[in-house]
Amino acid sequence: MTASPESFDASIPDPGHWFDADDQYLFNAGDHTRLWDSLGARVAHVDGAGGVRFAVWAPNAKSVGVMGDFNGWTHPGTALRPVGSSGVWDGFIPGLGVGTRYKYLVESSYGTVVEKADPMTFQSEVAPATASIVADLTHTWDDKEWMASRGKRNRWDQPISIYEVHLGSWRRTGGHDHRPLTYTEHIDALVAHVGSMGFTHVEFLPLTEHPLYASWGYQTTGYFAATSRYGSPTELMDLINAFHLAGIGVILDWVPSHFPTDSFALNAFDGTSLYEHSDPREGFHPDWKSSIFNYGRHEVRSFLLSSARFWLEAFHIDGIRVDAVASMLYRDYSRGTDWIPNQYGGRENLEAISFLQQLNHEMYSTFPDVMIIAEESTAWPGVTRPTDQGGLGFGFKWDMGWMNDTLEYFQEDAVHRRWHHNKLTFRAMYGFSENFILPLSHDEVVHGKGSLLAKMPGDDWQRFANLRALLGWQYATPGKKLVFMGSELAPWSEWNHDEGLPWHLTGQPAHEGILQWVANLNHLYSTVPALHRLDTDPEGFEWIDAADAQRSIITFLRSDGEGDMVVVALNATPVPREDVMTGVPVAGRWDVLTCSDQPQFGGSGYEQTQSYTTTNDVHNNFDQALWLTLPPLSLTLLRYQG
Repeated sequence: MTASPESFDASIPDPGHWFDADDQYLFNAGDHTRLWDSLGARVAHVDGAGGVRFAVWAPNAKSVGVMGDFNGWTHPGTALRPVGSSGVWDGFIPGLGVGTRYKYLVESSYGTVVEKADPMTFQSEVAPATASIVADLTHTWDDKEWMASRGKRNRWDQPISIYEVHLGSWRRTGGHDHRPLTYTEHIDALVAHVGSMGFTHVEFLPLTEHPLYASWGYQTTGYFAATSRYGSPTELMDLINAFHLAGIGVILDWVPSHFPTDSFALNAFDGTSLYEHSDPREGFHPDWKSSIFNYGRHEVRSFLLSSARFWLEAFHIDGIRVDAVASMLYRDYSRGTDWIPNQYGGRENLEAISFLQQLNHEMYSTFPDVMIIAEESTAWPGVTRPTDQGGLGFGFKWDMGWMNDTLEYFQEDAVHRRWHHNKLTFRAMYGFSENFILPLSHDEVVHGKGSLLAKMPGDDWQRFANLRALLGWQYATPGKKLVFMGSELAPWSEWNHDEGLPWHLTGQPAHEGILQWVANLNHLYSTVPALHRLDTDPEGFEWIDAADAQRSIITFLRSDGEGDMVVVALNATPVPREDVMTGVPVAGRWDVLTCSDQPQFGGSGYEQTQSYTTTNDVHNNFDQALWLTLPPLSLTLLRYQG
């Protein structure tokens, strides 16, 4: 490649530089949070001439050019000019506009030339093509009312029930193409389904651009580009807008932990390890065969901070769920003995910790009404503690320990559950140490793990009953809720990203019962304060009896601190339990709110009692008691009526 700044056509107007001194200062300091304003390819006007200005960071490149539709994709392309010592190259090409396809030609210091997609592009070609596309994000939003009220909806004391979605496999078209629905085609069906089921939020597996569909978006190449598989960026905005009009929040999975090594993307961008560490012991992930960001490099921090802010600001996203936080926090994560200690000899990744704290501080300072959620699978302390108290500063954290223990318990045959009672009771030891979300996510129903229904023991009736009890236990346990799409249909087979969900199951009574049970749980969770207001506060939870392992019965009390109280009673065996003495704090009538064994949910309807009145019996430090009948494999909720 021989292009140089002098190869610019003299007739092309000199636009000056968009990446100015203030940009350079913030970028180099690791504090720039709006890089998309000054880098990338954007429509512009210079001296009355319309065109596109290009700007890209490649500090170690010998030269940088741009090729595309406009010049026949020829080398050396149209050269860009260095912006002082900033490491940024820019230029303006008149006559170009929205829809222009392009790539950068980056010549390294040792003479090799690589075609690179734009790290700051708003749109890419549909995979497997990899060119960047000049896009216009102008959009008319109708969600002013939602945006003004979402701060309350995202609070720790509000009901937050999340429907996790992989957009490529929620529903597919019929016929020979069997393709995923587009963003636009999802608007009516998906929004209506999430609303009818009573979920408060939807969470999308990454919609950032990714070359490999089978990665589900977790191998991100376009940190500012909505994947073109399902349509344009503004069509995604239409979908988000529709959710907001329906009163439903939107969360996006976001992956700052690693990126794929595809030659067209971020890896070795200017011929050097620009975004990633150069030492593979720090810069290469052995599990995912991908590159790891260099969190100690200020410009990389600016890039990632800007990406997070971009989705929150430009797309009105209500929260981001940060993927694989544990892999960021530990230098020895999945490395055995092949890792480099930090400066103090420890395993903690100090640069990543600092970045996560900066991320949460910056995002919450700018958008105090959103949620920043950590998928953190270890017992790292203070994940949701404020940064000024030494914490990481997240708003919520997935409780992976709850998920593992609960699924292990419910997979046990009922006759063995007495020996695993602590799997359900142990969480009380740590359940209020963080602001937790209880996830039954996509990771639990794929890669040979089987569907939730297939995990359950017993005959078919018992499997459905166990699944209802499992879901009921999730909604009754303190913490926000997350359910992966399709779980409400109770499929027999695990999730397949190449197929749509088995919607035909809704016509079968047992599966329809699960659907109605989940909708019922969401309704109660949202409308009964005792079930959500103190989700993250130990004052809202009290054991009634956590020690009845012999009968596999567990009872506890939920309250809102203002008089609303709910008794939760689990019978985890197929044997009905009569006259189960259950202590309560006050005398009076307690009505059955719901029971998973009710016939409308596919249950047996065993001795359905609508209300109970207390007796003057002492039980586990309570001086009043209820004598309950607990149906087989059931979860029952009772509410105090006075």
